[in-house]
Amino acid sequence: MNVLINSGRTVPFLGTRKKLVTQIINQGHNVILTGYQEEYEEEIRKMGASFVKMPVNRAGLNPIADLKLLINYYKLIKKGKIEVVHSYTIKPNIYGSIAARLAGVTEIYPTMNGIGYAFTGEGIKAKFVRIIASILYRIAFKCSKKVFFHNIDDINEIVEQNLLERSKCVLINGSGIDMEYYQKKKMPESVSFVLISRLLRAKGILEYLEAAKNVKKLYKEVSFKLVGPADPNPTGIKLEDIQSYIDEGIIDYYGEQADVRPFLEDAAVVVLPSYREGVPHTILEAMAIGRAILSTDVPGCRETVQEGINGFLVPVKDSKSLANKMIWMIENKEAVHKMGEESFKISKHKFEVSKVNEIIVNTMGL
Repeated sequence: MNVLINSGRTVPFLGTRKKLVTQIINQGHNVILTGYQEEYEEEIRKMGASFVKMPVNRAGLNPIADLKLLINYYKLIKKGKIEVVHSYTIKPNIYGSIAARLAGVTEIYPTMNGIGYAFTGEGIKAKFVRIIASILYRIAFKCSKKVFFHNIDDINEIVEQNLLERSKCVLINGSGIDMEYYQKKKMPESVSFVLISRLLRAKGILEYLEAAKNVKKLYKEVSFKLVGPADPNPTGIKLEDIQSYIDEGIIDYYGEQADVRPFLEDAAVVVLPSYREGVPHTILEAMAIGRAILSTDVPGCRETVQEGINGFLVPVKDSKSLANKMIWMIENKEAVHKMGEESFKISKHKFEVSKVNEIIVNTMGL
């Protein structure tokens, strides 16, 4: 069969979704991948897939640009005689699904990694985005055969808003984690912290910075790292917003990294004080390597943490509670090491990528 997989960013096809793509190819199907980052085309072709650049403006609200995207998807589907369409992120989910249905495709399977800014943002602009996104998602979901979700809270919210029937929802454990690539590593002797994320307010970046600042007053030697790129999202944090924390030695900032494994390995605790997630892949990576987790008690994050077993969940937007747990972890190193062991066990049992991919492939009939 001819399979089209649409995404905004291209790089996940070489990371979190690589095993899924190669499995579909190995089962005898022709695969076309789309995204806006064309610099990865050669690596994608080495995998055995084709690549088509799509001008996805992830944060834009330009209806003309979005109409062009819809038309481009439609033309590609027709030209490639596509039979199955699978997608990730808001615009590929919406416009890829609608284009597929207009082109006569019935096997349409979008993935809701998380409901994101379109449903959780605050303010007048966010309310406008929510109204538009709800209308478009309702149309896209009607075009779809099944929709993949990463947590039950997102399913409940989408169903309660009458955007989708529950019978079309398929729950999967995130994107899964490749435990051959993210191998278990020995826990470092001292307790240190890292947050790996795009620079978004909704990822809890500011709470992490404030918590680190407070902890540093008591434990000056403890390391706090921040890894990840700036993001054009309306809730993005600019580099100048975090510069004072860098200048004061509160955090070390490393920007975007192609391989985050060294940063996960160097830290005893991986932190993600997010406001909401699907299932956060950075936490899955940390668990596979065997690290303790410090996150927030919100949809998506709570799927990964068993309280007091492999880490802790703190209230959202609460830098004081976050700092208190950090201090406890610094003062209880042996317990943190045990939490890392438990993270590895949970990862292997629940999130191993082959288990997740099997559900996706079987649902799509491939």
